[in-house]
Amino acid sequence: MEWKPDSSSDTPLYKQIAEFLRSKISLGEWAIGTKIPSQRELAALFKVNRSTIVAALGELIAEGLLAGNTRGGTKVINHTWNLIAASPPPDWSDYAQAGAYYPNQPAVQLINRAEFQPGVVRLGTGELSPELLPAEEMNRMLEESSGHPFTLGYEEPAGNVTLRQNIAAYLKGIGIRTSASNILIVSGALQGLHLISTGLLHRGSTILVEKPSYLYSVHVFQSSAIKFIGLPMDEEGLQTKLISRYRSGYNASLLYTVPSFHNPTGCLMTEPRRQQLMQVCADEGLPIIEDDVYRELWFDSPPPLPLKARDPNALVLYLGSLSKTLSPGLRIGWVVAPEPVIERLADIKMQQDYGSSSLSQWVAAKWLGSGMYETHLTDVRAQLKRRRDLTLQLLHEYFSEIAVWTVPAGGFYVWLRFTVDLPMQLLFDRALKQGILINPGSIYDRNAGGCLRISYAYASLSELEWGLARLAELARMLLVKS
Repeated sequence: MEWKPDSSSDTPLYKQIAEFLRSKISLGEWAIGTKIPSQRELAALFKVNRSTIVAALGELIAEGLLAGNTRGGTKVINHTWNLIAASPPPDWSDYAQAGAYYPNQPAVQLINRAEFQPGVVRLGTGELSPELLPAEEMNRMLEESSGHPFTLGYEEPAGNVTLRQNIAAYLKGIGIRTSASNILIVSGALQGLHLISTGLLHRGSTILVEKPSYLYSVHVFQSSAIKFIGLPMDEEGLQTKLISRYRSGYNASLLYTVPSFHNPTGCLMTEPRRQQLMQVCADEGLPIIEDDVYRELWFDSPPPLPLKARDPNALVLYLGSLSKTLSPGLRIGWVVAPEPVIERLADIKMQQDYGSSSLSQWVAAKWLGSGMYETHLTDVRAQLKRRRDLTLQLLHEYFSEIAVWTVPAGGFYVWLRFTVDLPMQLLFDRALKQGILINPGSIYDRNAGGCLRISYAYASLSELEWGLARLAELARMLLVKS
């Protein structure tokens, strides 16, 4: 809410606020059943005393528009026009809670909102800093290409053919031999996962995932009633010796893995472990989703070849994306799979959105086909390595007595595990009040409550220094009190 009351007006502040809230209710922006922000939140939003908010809400309660209690907060119970209507309007809050798609975890919802609050230092955000995005190069490319025609209409179901051909050429460089007919353009890898969950799996299916896993933080599979079984990890990656037992014990339909710079732990699956994984899954006939969106973000040497590069039995559905390397806003990713799978997923995608943005696909094709992408990646790797090194230095300085971690060889993340007992929810709340946003480990594994996913990709160098120092201070304060 960008509106603010006018302190120079003759109308009292509480009446201005009451009128503003009344208009949101009467226009239907706050439907019946909507829980409005707390008094403290409204006071902060409007930059007034809490007593002013109390007076404003009191007017609306007296008019029969709002009702409040100590347990459920204050909710909209009527519209102004509904006070004289013959029948009540729909309760949109009930509709919103009845949808088949699961809501995010409350912690994830809070993080998603807090990431856009001005002044917040984001120590867990899984995206590149605006400082690392190629804005100038993007503008220059668009200007130089202004005389070249491109379509503003729909693309074909599988996506722009030039982009798919360029992706096939790029994938050849990392050992994956495929063609445009085996590639589907999606609006980020997350949409690829959603298409797989709705298009290839029966409701109630079970899939094996690494534990912890990014998939626990989104409900893209759970909304299709698909269950997760977590496979433990060690320093070499997913423990392949358990796959056969877990697969038969739970009748698992497929396995999901992030072998290169795992989200959230940053772990890099070794070459021997990749070979073992492919052999076990081939023996079991178990399909694999390989989420490889971080693989280009290596520091000293490239990771081992993708699982898809050693896939003679077509076990692997391969996910790639430009969101982690070039631009999250382009919303361009891809699925590599056998043609029947591509056709099935493309058909579902056409039913959902009739194809990813044609302009974004054209831009992505230009980046991949011009050589600019490789040049950009070289710079991003150097910048991320600098950030990683600073983060490790700060962790050693401030956290060495209370936590342990591993050194990532690429990607965005350090998996921080506290060696002392801390009230993590309280640490999250205290940190956010100080303007520091963290990602608790419980988002990715309910048993990882003593961990944090620290990202060095988004916060600036100065923000990393201040944020990690202050976070360690808050942790020690809570440790002393506990």
